[in-house]
Amino acid sequence: MLWKGDDAAAQAQGANAIEGAIDLRVRIHQRLIEILNLSVLDRATREQLRGEIRGPVHNLLTEEKRFLTPAQMDQLIDDVLDELLGLGPLEPLLKDPTITDILINTHSSVYVERRGKLEHTSVRFQDTRHLIRIINKIVAAVGRRVDESQPMVDARLADGSRVNAIIPPLAVDGPLVSIRKFSATPIHMARLIELGSITTEMAQVLQAVVKARRNVLISGGTGSGKTTLLNALSAYVDPLERIVTIEDSAELQLQQPHVGRLETRPPNLEGKGEIAQRDLVRNALRMRPDRIIVGEVRAGEAFDMLQAMNTGHDGSMTTVHANTPRDALSRIEQMIGMAGLDIAPRSVRNQIASAIHVVVQVERLDDGKRKVTSVAEIVGMEEDVISMQEIFKFRRRGRGPDGTVLGDHETTGVRPKFMETLASRGIELSSAMFAPGRKSA
Repeated sequence: MLWKGDDAAAQAQGANAIEGAIDLRVRIHQRLIEILNLSVLDRATREQLRGEIRGPVHNLLTEEKRFLTPAQMDQLIDDVLDELLGLGPLEPLLKDPTITDILINTHSSVYVERRGKLEHTSVRFQDTRHLIRIINKIVAAVGRRVDESQPMVDARLADGSRVNAIIPPLAVDGPLVSIRKFSATPIHMARLIELGSITTEMAQVLQAVVKARRNVLISGGTGSGKTTLLNALSAYVDPLERIVTIEDSAELQLQQPHVGRLETRPPNLEGKGEIAQRDLVRNALRMRPDRIIVGEVRAGEAFDMLQAMNTGHDGSMTTVHANTPRDALSRIEQMIGMAGLDIAPRSVRNQIASAIHVVVQVERLDDGKRKVTSVAEIVGMEEDVISMQEIFKFRRRGRGPDGTVLGDHETTGVRPKFMETLASRGIELSSAMFAPGRKSA
């Protein structure tokens, strides 16, 4: 066993080795850019480039009097190719299927999320300039920019992963980057059932709701799984229906063949040319959609979304940041106020009550697992209050020895009002699954 001093020395030695490897990789990358024909990069495959750069890399190592084993040489070439073709130190993290989030806190500190838990990694960037160069590579691919005049940016990677970056002077200690990864294959409802995020009976009810073209609002906090659930629910939409999706950063992975995808546009260098979600919602109404799906409502587009739901686009869906179904409705009401329209609060609530039929609450629990914690139905108005009844809920029972949150999905005993609508469309659900206090299977 190492003494405490030896342990500290070993850690310092490991950190120095990491820094040395990064410096070497970046230096070789910069030298290769000077000697390679960059026009070839876009046409050559990774394996072709591997053969092309092996000789120059060996010569550069000889100049620096660095001698590597064959395995170290292969790793160095992989790292250099990542710098040339990809996103440098981020490439191994992006390729790791167990990682769901990558959180960069300045060039010297990178965290990842695995199975709902944060872990510190040994990944480092050479310096702040190196990190900003990678950020610019990401945002340039989607026609956006980041600099001192525009220090915040949202973008996406080629696989649909969502990226947010903020640089100095707003980020005091150095650039901050958050990458929300998305699986190459969408998570289906069967997988969510297998993970315990939702029960079979709840999935059956939501399937019936989507097939019967009821409007659905998915509510939850950041990272709770709203988009994942929205993707899973979209599988129940008839493949013959035309869907138009509207997002700030395109990340939905719908499974239908007839999908038109729209994405907002930020202002240009002169501060002009911005296309907001509200503009796209209005335009979508002219595109003959059967359903409109808004990735997330944040502002005045909530009013246009409700108008679409109330004027022949039944079965539309969207998400909102909120902690409870009731809070979700309050947030929608506040967003309509942000549209600058002079509408009485009662009229706004009437619009919400008639447009939204089902609110699904999702939550990321303390143990990192995501669960559907409530399925509630909006049944109308009682004086000035929107009337809502909960159909399913997740009841916590404590924590296990390993920190796992214990609990069960239960029925509340309420028979949904939408059962009549389902029956009229030929969709039958057993009333037995709504028996009071029944553990949902």
